[in-house]
Amino acid sequence: MNAIMRRFRPEQLREMVLVLLIFLVIIFFGLQINNFFSGRTFNRITTSVAIIAVVAVGQTLVILTRNIDLSVGSIVGFTAYFTGTLLAANNELSPILAVLAAMVMGAALGGFNGVIVAYGRVPAIIVTLGTLAIYRTALVELSGAKSVLTNTLPQWLIDLPRATLLSVGDLDVRWLFVLALFVVAFFQLVLVYTRYGRRLYAIGSNPEAAKIAGFPSQRIVLLAFVLCGSLAGLAGFMFLARFGNITVVAGLGIELNSVAAAVVGGVNIFGGSGSVIGVLLGAILIDLLEQSLIRWLAVSEFVRDFLLGLLILLAVAADTVVMNRLRNAWARSGLESHSDSQEESGHVA
Repeated sequence: MNAIMRRFRPEQLREMVLVLLIFLVIIFFGLQINNFFSGRTFNRITTSVAIIAVVAVGQTLVILTRNIDLSVGSIVGFTAYFTGTLLAANNELSPILAVLAAMVMGAALGGFNGVIVAYGRVPAIIVTLGTLAIYRTALVELSGAKSVLTNTLPQWLIDLPRATLLSVGDLDVRWLFVLALFVVAFFQLVLVYTRYGRRLYAIGSNPEAAKIAGFPSQRIVLLAFVLCGSLAGLAGFMFLARFGNITVVAGLGIELNSVAAAVVGGVNIFGGSGSVIGVLLGAILIDLLEQSLIRWLAVSEFVRDFLLGLLILLAVAADTVVMNRLRNAWARSGLESHSDSQEESGHVA
């Protein structure tokens, strides 16, 4: 056991457990649902998980600072609707400009949250619960409750959800999923190798110590909310591409799924620990369960919601009890290893 603890960090062990759970869920539903092991199932899940994964990465940046953003679902719906309106009015608009417009709009909405939380010192759960309702109401009022229709959108956007990087039989690796993987890889590198990423962990682990160390905590938290909003805006564009027909309820419930993906993926809800790779695995597990339970006629929609809530509670409990013990054991193992090496060097001397 000590050898395992020296070789793997507790977070890495959790990620391996998530991979095992994903395989077990696939095997279970493969035995329950006809034609589950097919390229079509893979295509459906990867297209769906791409949106949740992008939002969950942004949510992770905020949670690492001991905050939370409950407005991301409304930001996804807001940016999806108004990007769709923009493209419907101008079919010749460049795809890059459309994506940038969605991300800038999302960044502005996220920045509004960040200013109030970081500089107004209002608890994030209160701020974002309020803006969740404000952004959704603004969408309803500004849109006049009208819908964006697929037949008004440019052809390149309609074709985007089925655009593939490569195909193996009926299994497709689609560009939306590739985009989500790029976002995950980029922000994993940011958290591990940049000063900003390390400061996010430091603020979440011990805000007072970070303040004493001279970290610009307010600016760091503000930027986390801006990035979260920007990624929610990108997810809004992806949502528009996937569904085409966008109503004022677009993105409803994504905030719950994004928090669930982060927590199940190993991000400590009290800040300071977690990885983006784990968040991707959490998003895959949650979406795999949702998509599978929809096809499994043995359960109702209420049972699906119950299982998602139960999964969140189990993840938080596991992080509080099991992961804390693993971290303590890992720390002791490291100290013992260091002590042994000192004794050996002492004998040699």
